[in-house]
Amino acid sequence: MASLAPQATDNELPVELTQAVEGFFNRIPFNRLLGIEIDTLRSDCVAMSLPMRPELIGNFTQGILHGGAISSLLDVCGGAMALIGAFERHAHLSVQERMIRLAKLGTIDLRVDYLRPGRGEHFVCTSVLLRSGNKVGVVRSELHSNDGTLIAVGTGTYLCG
Repeated sequence: MASLAPQATDNELPVELTQAVEGFFNRIPFNRLLGIEIDTLRSDCVAMSLPMRPELIGNFTQGILHGGAISSLLDVCGGAMALIGAFERHAHLSVQERMIRLAKLGTIDLRVDYLRPGRGEHFVCTSVLLRSGNKVGVVRSELHSNDGTLIAVGTGTYLCG
């Protein structure tokens, strides 16, 4: 499978969209609790990271990342990508009208495949948009450890309109 890592292209977001995504992200206390950080926000890819902390260990004998933290990072990163796709899809509306519609953003379904134990000091999730419709967006996400090992993949379906 090809990596979802951001490619060297010019897909920067408008300032108001970057601010909107960051605003949504920062208003969710659970994101801060986990320690998720936004690395990249572009029209073709979102990347977020999570530093390993003792509170995130799911298997105390092996010291691996909890599956709930893995699925949460896949979901948060995927949701941000769905938000970007929906925002651009509704370009014919004013920024305020788009934000009212997108305030309803939510996860409909999330399929996670845990491929390897979550070992590492730092984890990076990248998400790309597979489809953005009038009401629903579909996103594919990958989670890698700091050494590049693919830990998990996910496909999320999001209500975004």
